[in-house]
Amino acid sequence: MNLQRLLSYTRKAVDEYEMIEEGDHIAVGISGGKDSLALLYALHGLRRFYPKKFELCAVTVDLGYRECDFTAVKELCGKLDVPYHIVKTDIAHILFEERKEKNPCSLCAKMRKGALNQAVKDIGCNKVAYAHHKDDIIETMLLSLLFEGRFYSFSPKSYLDRMDLTVIRPIMFVDESDVIRFKDSYGLPVVTSRCPIDGYTKRQYSKELVMQLDKEHPGARQRMFTAILNGDIKGWPKRVPHFR
Repeated sequence: MNLQRLLSYTRKAVDEYEMIEEGDHIAVGISGGKDSLALLYALHGLRRFYPKKFELCAVTVDLGYRECDFTAVKELCGKLDVPYHIVKTDIAHILFEERKEKNPCSLCAKMRKGALNQAVKDIGCNKVAYAHHKDDIIETMLLSLLFEGRFYSFSPKSYLDRMDLTVIRPIMFVDESDVIRFKDSYGLPVVTSRCPIDGYTKRQYSKELVMQLDKEHPGARQRMFTAILNGDIKGWPKRVPHFR
């Protein structure tokens, strides 16, 4: 996937769910993974021509794994002229050494998002962009059905009233396979996850299940995504068709 196609999908999401307003200061949550780096490229590119002007910065929550080095990410942000902030935390130590969590994903996500959102507010941003793509949205829906008994997935845009902060997901229409191709084509400086249970989670199970269903019933994955978009999920904003 080239940058033009990435920008097209991003513009579609931003327009149809009215994610960006004039004067917004948006922080991109950068984990160091392929998705967040692709999102950084997408919003950096969009900023150059989008009619509503907005500011952009990038924020990484350092979980405290000693092996993680974000130097290359910092260099990329410098190249794109995007201010970059690293928030140091002891989340890894708390999860695996103090609490010795066997199933830490939910608590880790909560702590990581809490640290990110607070840092974003401290910087002075009014919006934070998460790098959830189409596959993340489908997999979350399936996890919710299987383990919570409800039809739910990430909202394209949501307002956190306690933080006075809006969360947006601008690459929600992008396939993970396209993100991988974009990463390879543009040489994104991916920081490898050092989480000891990476690849052994319920989300990984959901990912593999979606792949299996789509293989056995071609088109099932896209139909699930369409069902989410048309599902009138509580908390989702109305979709506004835009024609350019």
